[in-house]
Amino acid sequence: LFVVAMGESGMHPLVFTEMSAKVIGQVKALNAAVFPIHYDDSFYDSVLATPHLTRLAYHRGILVGAACCRLEREANQPSKVYIATLGVLAPYRSMGFGSQLLREILTMVQSLGGETVTQAYLHVQVNNDEARRFYERHGFCVSHEIPNYYVRLVPADCHVLVKDLTSAGPSSSA
Repeated sequence: LFVVAMGESGMHPLVFTEMSAKVIGQVKALNAAVFPIHYDDSFYDSVLATPHLTRLAYHRGILVGAACCRLEREANQPSKVYIATLGVLAPYRSMGFGSQLLREILTMVQSLGGETVTQAYLHVQVNNDEARRFYERHGFCVSHEIPNYYVRLVPADCHVLVKDLTSAGPSSSA
């Protein structure tokens, strides 16, 4: 799967692909550079098991961002998508790549064959105002806070941010 998206100003095209085993090392390196959390092999095993729920963002042949998601199904309930990670390397931020990546994954989950996905949600450390504001610009709202969510981070609390996918498409207001 290759999807090309033009940047916010039309100057920064991204190419999106699904996860594959041959790039897992690059994704691990990207996540290690972007997130304060170490993701173990079981996380990457689950990502490889559902490659269609991951989007890798390439700019001029360089992996600059990645988003890993999980589809959650409960009996007699519409499905939700959990955005486990969405990150862009620091030198490529403020270029619209994070916004493009988020729109790409929200579009992807809404087009899953036979699946109705009504909500997207994620966790953000309570002191990560930049990430919280980013998601709020894209229609996510803080639902609640979970105390002591993170085991090895200070502060350990997180916000749960939620976006209703039934009333609007994946586009953002930003």
